[in-house]
Amino acid sequence: MRYYVYPCLVAVCLLFASTSTSAQGLIPDSFAGWSCNGKTSFNPAQPAQIASQTATSAGNDILAEYGFVAGEQCEYTRGSEKLGVQVYRMKDPSGAYGLFSYMRGADLAHGSLTDHSAVGGSRGLALDGNLLLDIRGTALTTREKDLKALVAAVRPQAEEGPLPSLPDEMPMKGMVERSDHYYLGPVSLFQFVPVASGDWLGFSQGAEAESARYKSEGREVTLLLADFPTPQTAAKKLAELQKNYHFNAANPEPNSSPLFAKRSMTLLAVVYGARTRAEADALLKQVESDAEITWNEPTFQFKEPPISAMIVGTIIGTGVICMFAVISGIAFGGVRLVVKRFFPDKVFDRSSHLQVLQLGLGSKPINSEDFYGLDRTSPK
Repeated sequence: MRYYVYPCLVAVCLLFASTSTSAQGLIPDSFAGWSCNGKTSFNPAQPAQIASQTATSAGNDILAEYGFVAGEQCEYTRGSEKLGVQVYRMKDPSGAYGLFSYMRGADLAHGSLTDHSAVGGSRGLALDGNLLLDIRGTALTTREKDLKALVAAVRPQAEEGPLPSLPDEMPMKGMVERSDHYYLGPVSLFQFVPVASGDWLGFSQGAEAESARYKSEGREVTLLLADFPTPQTAAKKLAELQKNYHFNAANPEPNSSPLFAKRSMTLLAVVYGARTRAEADALLKQVESDAEITWNEPTFQFKEPPISAMIVGTIIGTGVICMFAVISGIAFGGVRLVVKRFFPDKVFDRSSHLQVLQLGLGSKPINSEDFYGLDRTSPK
């Protein structure tokens, strides 16, 4: 038994070592003249608070929904200036994008640090693969060069991958700028679309969601898009919502916010905050799914011909090949005879190139002119 103890201890030590260092190395020791004053790591087991435009402290539940793996933070200094940096490592780029959309507030304008970044006076966010940088400081809008150097130093630790395509399905007409958010669970969804606190939308069934606010008749309504794995799942969820939450009610209660919805292939669109069906339809009609169903397309089926047809085809094919051989032989031989007749000793069987092997069985000498069948007299 003791022979197996040491390998097991080594494996456990390596496991703990890899776990404790999984977040190490995300943040550089220095960049563009800024120096780190001690790094600290944080993981899903530690309490966390995430600031968003809702000023909520859902913390670990939000991080868990988006697939938080580990993080690292550091306070940088350059002279009397200070800069606080947190880096979140997520399970995949989709989760990092969702956390970015959750943490981005309306006061953060679109930045140029990465394709998905936002920078304000005292805070900046930058998405790079499965990493999200949360930067705190002063006058950040004037530190673009320094922040880009920080992003470039962190980029080698990022894992690239595809981002969610659901945000592209959101209508752009009338959308309130920077009001879109991507969800992978009910906790983050409730912060922006408080229909119910549980998983009423179906994240446990493989759904992902995106919401945004739109201007309608001088006020704002919310459009929520949920994408399901199959059209059948989306249709079943819509029927469930109509039963439990009175979606698309003909006479909504006066003191409640009516909910209106429609399904388009795998997409389920929900309008929250509209007063009438006509107001909701103006937004719902802009939602169309790009998914295509192909199971009704015609398919080719191979059918083996009967044996009689195969035999007849074989005979005909053989006859065509034989006929081609006869015609080719006649054509070749005919051309050769015509050329030899009209151009003797010029093209074929020229006497100057013809070599004949004599066995000496007869007394008659071999003359190449005999091949043409012509009577020629030798020159005197």
